[in-house]
Amino acid sequence: MFKKVLLLTLLLLSINLNASYEEGKKIFENKCASCHGKYISIQNLKINFFEKNNEMYKLTVPTVNMLAYAIMDSSKRVGDPEDPEMQQMEIEEYLKGYLEDPDITQTICDDQIIKYYEKKKPIIISDDEAVNLAQFFMNYKKMREKKHPSILKVLKDGYDENKILEQAKKENKKLIIYATSDTCYYCKKMKNDVLSLLDIQKRINKDFIFLEVNVDYIKLPFELKKHFKGITPTFFFMDSDKKLLNIYPGAWVKSDFIIILKENNNGK
Repeated sequence: MFKKVLLLTLLLLSINLNASYEEGKKIFENKCASCHGKYISIQNLKINFFEKNNEMYKLTVPTVNMLAYAIMDSSKRVGDPEDPEMQQMEIEEYLKGYLEDPDITQTICDDQIIKYYEKKKPIIISDDEAVNLAQFFMNYKKMREKKHPSILKVLKDGYDENKILEQAKKENKKLIIYATSDTCYYCKKMKNDVLSLLDIQKRINKDFIFLEVNVDYIKLPFELKKHFKGITPTFFFMDSDKKLLNIYPGAWVKSDFIIILKENNNGK
């Protein structure tokens, strides 16, 4: 009987947690999203601020994922993640205080980019709204990863080729093996300009298993070394029977990479 009650309690807590996240999301969308805007990938944010001097996006406030990162993962994060109940209360207090008096000098965002930000008008939120907003930020990363799983899987020492092929057969997908290296400028450009885009990730995730291999540290799987000319980036396309379909050395713009994906997916 005790076990049943405990399980029911845990289930109710889980439901309440999810409801709080959803309520917090609604509050953010109604009261904050018009200023703070939608998700922008970390790679593109770094380029925007540290290479382009904010000329790409001209942001005057942090994006939603920047806020979540600042609150939960940055060096200035609010509260102790080892004590989530206390952390939630501290986040609630921080949100209420900062929204009522948005003093840019008290921001928890990166010191190197606050020079681009403008002071916002005060917003008054209730205790209940603070609770739900805290839940929204505390669970933002987990909920986004659940909805948008990353397709850029990095192969490391000890990978199992048979398991990879089994997964490809089970999911009826082909393989993309992406050879990259630490010193490759065009690899970084390819990842930032093309592979990090959500629509590209959706295309890949639908029909392929994508494996990133840093050739500086590990060998290419499936005996691909004998086909590798030492050029990074290089994209190898294989089927689930380990048959090599095509090799594409070099970086590609988005439109050309979509053509490559279609060429290896029966034109789809």
